[in-house]
Formats: sequence, structure tokens, C-alpha cells
Amino acid sequence: MSAEASGSGLELRELVREAETSLLECKVCFERFGHRQQRRPRNLPCGHVVCLACVAALAHPRTLALECPFCRRACRGCDTSDCLPVLHLLELLGSALRPAPAAHRAAPCGPGALTCHHAFGGWGTLVNPTGLALCPKTGRVVVVHDGKRRVKIFDSGGGCAHQFGEKGEAAQDIRYPLDVTVTNDCHVVVTDAGDRSIKVFDFFGQIKLVIGGQFSLPWGVETTPQNGVIVTDAEAGSLHLLEVDFLEGVLRRTERLQAHLCNPRGVAVSWLTGAIAVLERPLALGTGTYSTTVKVFSASMQLIGQVDSFGLSLFFPSEITASAVTFDHQGNVIVADTSSQAVLCLGKPEEFPVLKPIITHGLSHPVALTFTKENSLLVLDSAAHSIKVYKVDWG
Repeated sequence: MSAEASGSGLELRELVREAETSLLECKVCFERFGHRQQRRPRNLPCGHVVCLACVAALAHPRTLALECPFCRRACRGCDTSDCLPVLHLLELLGSALRPAPAAHRAAPCGPGALTCHHAFGGWGTLVNPTGLALCPKTGRVVVVHDGKRRVKIFDSGGGCAHQFGEKGEAAQDIRYPLDVTVTNDCHVVVTDAGDRSIKVFDFFGQIKLVIGGQFSLPWGVETTPQNGVIVTDAEAGSLHLLEVDFLEGVLRRTERLQAHLCNPRGVAVSWLTGAIAVLERPLALGTGTYSTTVKVFSASMQLIGQVDSFGLSLFFPSEITASAVTFDHQGNVIVADTSSQAVLCLGKPEEFPVLKPIITHGLSHPVALTFTKENSLLVLDSAAHSIKVYKVDWG
């Protein structure tokens, strides 16, 4: 096959993949549209398109009244209609959009694999969640999402214990939260893309500090064992350490730990070694799409491990799009992969990459990860608007 033909084939596959992601999946449940009844694309009167299953789920059981999940315009379920352009596009692309053969999907890792024991949250309780953290003292789960109150705190049973952070324009409000962490003394730190700031609350929701004007786009945030706050700046391409007097609500010091990073987003800190993992999303040359790079720095900020999309492709048959990163209790780097809807272990930084799938079923769009003290893995699934709790199943 000529290089030109090979390049054309790659471009076609990329076009099909982009169409599948952008046009051919319901943006409420993130399931692919289809011709079967529940997955048929339906036009809402406002022009937005969702699948029939989501229309049924959103509609009132008696009156059939519903709100568009995107623009909030009121309508009735019986006012929807088939979206013919999407149905025609499904027919046009045909077999190009069939799921990959089973041989090319991630296989479970056998005895000791993680299995989902329960989930909590769900549509309405959470709306398009983006960040997840654990309170180290209470074990409560903190999530940021697109609800009227942006920060929601769950107890150990999955019930909503508290919520705060009004959606609004005031300095203490939260416009568009991207990530969250909880400090060792139970303060909640949120990165807000809306006004490009970092906001610190006590655990009851009282604002303690707003750090604005220092970041281009603060994205990922994590707490260090010394109670510092690590922040990535996606637009500036940098990694920062903040030292804060949380009780007084005062920023004591800011240090730029790394510069020249490429669109850094997620960040994680190993409490075993002090290592810092950064998830970069560089723009792939000539494709207009983002690739993945995972970099791990020692506690002294020396690069000790790195792997990119090409390196991962040598070990994994499917494209990997990492959306979140964390460390397990043994110091292994764990990433969430939205392309294969899986969670992967990359091994210890000095061994990169020792790729092992640890979750291969039950996820739709994982965007955040964290381990509990009991070694359960919490996965924030934005498509399901829920937190899923995975534990080791020894069979």
C-alpha cells in the first residue's frame, strides 16, 4: 500500500472517529445513537438532539413535561421527533462505526481485578461532574459539578450530606469548576475556569480565600502530604505549589515548579513517595486532535518517568485518551481512559510503561479517580453523573 493511500485511510478513520464523538452520540448519556428504539436520536423543539431513552428518563411520568438538559427550554416528550440527518449519517457510515472486535478490547486482568460494588449520585443529584476528592479526616466524598450548588459532599453511604458554592458571578460564587481537592485540615479547594481563579472554602462552605489574577487557566488541583496545594495551569503550561494559611485565609507563598508543559490538566501526588504525576494533552501535529502524555516528577521535581500516546499504543491495541491520573497505595500510576472506557495501571514511574487494565466494564466517560484508605477505587463517571466504587474481587 502506498504512503498516500495509507495516509488517506488514516484521515478517513480519524474523520469517522470525530463524527462518532461529535455527532453520533447522545450528550446526556454518552451512548451511541442507533436505529433501535431506545437509542433513536430525537429532536427537541429547541433543536438539541438526545436519544429516546433520555427523553423518557427526563420526562414527567404523567404530564410528559421535560426541560432540555442543555438550554433548559420547557417542552413535552410527545413534541419530539426523529432526527433524520443523524439517522441518515448512521446509514451512510454503516459498518465503519461498528464496535471493535472483542479481540481488540481490553481484557479483564483476572483474579484481583476491580469490580463495581455500588454507585451513587445519578442524574439530577449530579449534573456533568468534573472533579472528585476525598476528605482525609472524615472519608466523605467531595464532587464539583454543574448544579446550582457546585460542590456536593457525600457521606460514606452515598447520601448527600452537604452542598455549597452557588452558581453565580460574585467572587465567592463558582462559575465553572474543573477540579477539587480537600486539604489535610478539611478545606475544600476548587479550580474555577469561569474567572480563572482558585477558591478555598472550609468544609461547611464558608469562603476563606480567592486566589485570582495569577493563573491563565487553573485546571488540576491536588493536596501534598505537607498540606500544600499543587495546581496545573493549562494555558500557561505550568505547575505551581501554593502554601496557604487555611485558618487565616492567607496565601503565604507561590512557587512555579515546572514550566514549558504542554496543556497540563490532571495532577496527582503520591503519598508514598511524594512523586507528582501530570497529565498533558498536547495537540497532535496535523490531526487537530489531542494526544496524551503522562509525566512523573520526583519530590525534588526531577523527571523520573514519561510515556505518550505512541508509547502506550505499543502495549494497548486501542487508542488511549487519558482523562484523569492518580497513584495507588503502592506508588503505581493509574489513569482513566475515555476512548476504551477503562482504567489502566501504568506501573511505577521507573518501570514505565507496564500497562495493565484494571477496570474494563461498567464505565462510560471516566473523568476523575481516587483511592480510599481501604483501597477501594472511586471513579467519577460524567456520562452516568455518578461515582462508582470499585473493590478488589479475589473470586
